[in-house]
Amino acid sequence: MAPLQYLARRLRSARAWIVLGVLAPIGMLAASGLMLLDLRQDAWDKAEQTSKNLVQVLERDIARNVEMYDLSIQAAVDNLRTPGLPEMTSELRQLILFDRAATARDMGVMIVIDEHGDIIADLDAVPPREGNYADRDYFLTHKTRAGAGLFVGHPLVSRLTGERMLPFSRRISKLDSSFGGVVMGSVKLSYFTRLFSQLDLGRDGAISLYLSDGTRVMRQPYAEADIGVNIADAATFKGFVRERSGSFVETSVRDGIERYFAFTRVGDLPLILNVALSTAEIEAEWRPKALAIGGIVLVLCGLTIALSLLFGRELRRREAMKVELERLSLTDALTRLPNRRAFEEAGTPAWNAAQRNGKPLALLIVDADHFKQFNDRYGHQVGDEVLQGLACCLSASVHRPHDLVCRVGGEEFAILLPDTDQAGALRIAEKVHAEVSTMTIGSVGIGAGAVTVSIGLAAAISNGVEATALTDLYRFADGALYEAKAGGRNQTRCANLQDLPAGSQKRRLQIVNGS
Repeated sequence: MAPLQYLARRLRSARAWIVLGVLAPIGMLAASGLMLLDLRQDAWDKAEQTSKNLVQVLERDIARNVEMYDLSIQAAVDNLRTPGLPEMTSELRQLILFDRAATARDMGVMIVIDEHGDIIADLDAVPPREGNYADRDYFLTHKTRAGAGLFVGHPLVSRLTGERMLPFSRRISKLDSSFGGVVMGSVKLSYFTRLFSQLDLGRDGAISLYLSDGTRVMRQPYAEADIGVNIADAATFKGFVRERSGSFVETSVRDGIERYFAFTRVGDLPLILNVALSTAEIEAEWRPKALAIGGIVLVLCGLTIALSLLFGRELRRREAMKVELERLSLTDALTRLPNRRAFEEAGTPAWNAAQRNGKPLALLIVDADHFKQFNDRYGHQVGDEVLQGLACCLSASVHRPHDLVCRVGGEEFAILLPDTDQAGALRIAEKVHAEVSTMTIGSVGIGAGAVTVSIGLAAAISNGVEATALTDLYRFADGALYEAKAGGRNQTRCANLQDLPAGSQKRRLQIVNGS
């Protein structure tokens, strides 16, 4: 039950409503932001999956076709060992050497080159076309490296057809393992163009094929200037060679567009294939939705926060008014001292605390002497100034925070002194007399000593007898005040609690005004 009461009390405060009014829309904004980020992640997941699928499909197609070209090349290398091949007719020799090449789709030029670089057999011509290829990189590689295996050369323009091609070659070894020439088969770059152009990757998307040394073999969209360019030093290519396959986001060295790159090696070949999607296009569908939804939520949350702050300001204003009204209800308008209600509300807890702790409690009732004469002679305005001056004197006579000075009615004041015995209260009373004796009202010529007060004192523990209620203490202090008045005024009298009548603790507090 206690937590519920605490919560209910907290919810009644303006600050709590302001905090709730601000935190709630902020929470809504955060939740909306998380939802939008989740939608963005969905767009990226879709792009990543699409890229990886495309890379896998393209890689398999290229690897399969290269394998067919290699089988044709290997067959030619093997068939060169056919007995009696040199004595056969050109037509028969061509048929034996290139029997598998006819099944290789997109095959470009396929030729057999001797150790001097001259063509000795040609897939597409009988007798073979003339040409020397001793300067080609694939010829030089096989001549110097016996174990090169299938060599993938740089893209080139065929000297026989004038077309762009990618050469694949294997070494021909003589019986003594010396260099005997090269069988070279090439694939037309149009194969890659046709393969890649079937895919729509957006305006800034791209598909590229590279050699492992960074040379670009093909790029879609196609541009002649892109073929053969080496980008080995580019950050994108360094990302390709770190792993066999993977993905990353990087800015393209070619056009400065940031792209998501998915890449893989093509089989065991020195070829790297990548599919690149523009990051802007990946988020193209998400961004307008995010801006629209985010803007609407932001505006609504902003309005909610603004209204909450306005509502909170109104609550604070009302609370301030309530506090001020509460203060005014406990404050005497003329003297700015606590009033009779404040005395009653503070006196009962002070009495209970004194009874519970066994500590003394003293009360002084202070009344201005001959106050009616000041009103009659000088008017009520001067009378008010006298009361204000007395309030200042009484306040100056006490210094402890828990001592209470009140105006309880007319020209009568009360000073409640917790944890103070009769002797201590008498010292305060003497100080009151001393302060009042210096009071002057210069506007009407009232000098020091003209205003005096009579004081009645009662202590909760006196002569070994305890008072049983605050009303008893007040009544005895009031009685002592009348004794001071009867004794000539401008003096203090102490009450004797032994004279307290039985059952008086049940009587209500009676404040008696006198002059």
